Amino acid sequence: MKILANDGISESGKNKLEEYGFDVDLTKVSQEQLVDYINNNSVSGLLVRSATQVRKDIIDNCKSLKIIGRGGVGMDNIDVEYAKSKDIHVINTPAASSKSVAELVFSHLFGCVRFLHESNRSMPLEGDSKFKDLKKAYAKGTELSGKTLGIIGFGRIGQEVAKIGLGIGMNVIFYDKFNKEANLKLDFFDGQNISFKLSSSSFEDLLKDSDFISVHIPASDKYLFDSKEFSQMKDGVGILNLSRGGILNEEELIKSIETGKVSFAGIDTYENEPNPSIKVLMNSNISLTPHIGAATSEAQDRIGVELADKINDILG
Repeated sequence: MKILANDGISESGKNKLEEYGFDVDLTKVSQEQLVDYINNNSVSGLLVRSATQVRKDIIDNCKSLKIIGRGGVGMDNIDVEYAKSKDIHVINTPAASSKSVAELVFSHLFGCVRFLHESNRSMPLEGDSKFKDLKKAYAKGTELSGKTLGIIGFGRIGQEVAKIGLGIGMNVIFYDKFNKEANLKLDFFDGQNISFKLSSSSFEDLLKDSDFISVHIPASDKYLFDSKEFSQMKDGVGILNLSRGGILNEEELIKSIETGKVSFAGIDTYENEPNPSIKVLMNSNISLTPHIGAATSEAQDRIGVELADKINDILG
């Protein structure tokens, strides 16, 4: 059976699929030509990341398709329930990229509290002529240890973020609609570990008490953070959105940065991907990455192998 990895797959994932006896096709097919390609090549499995959209047109017109796989967590680019109603299996890899996303959260967070996102823009332009001015401008950083990190959405990624926060001495609180308590085990390189038991805060208390807020929830058709929610936060709060675009109102975020309510934001996902707002891109108080939360070699290896194992379990 042929598996089309339209958005790519790691070498380890490809090798694993071939070990299981599948024919792996790495052709990158445009969205407009995808139906014809799947039908002409009798594709049984379609693997995507976030680029390829798997909507009703593909599901209805590709009779050979037996499985759709998403390399990652969110499946908002797939009509999941409709595919299932047509007896097509839909799988994803919710655990494989959790550590990678969590580490990127702290890449943004460490960078922002020490102004790295700004100084890395300024130094190439003015470092040779205004070194002392830049040194003064970026000399009022803060430490993360002892600060309160609020995490909204306490699934696999949220819990990995919490572990890093706890490991560097932060006070971690969380809000989750479904998880009210969590037992976290921090594993260290030498085999030692330590456990923490955390209980859910209310949404309002988290907004009020957090020095930094990191969001890890699925895609939503309405804002989680709008003008009301920003007004409830601490003055000078830092915001991190590495979940999905549309979670926060970017216009209100800009306003909150301009008033000083929000001191900085770290953003990996945007309202209008792949064409983010120029106001967001040009704001010097926002640390920016182009939706790369899961884009580490280790995560892609885990994603590929996990997809291969699940496909073999279903189709093998």
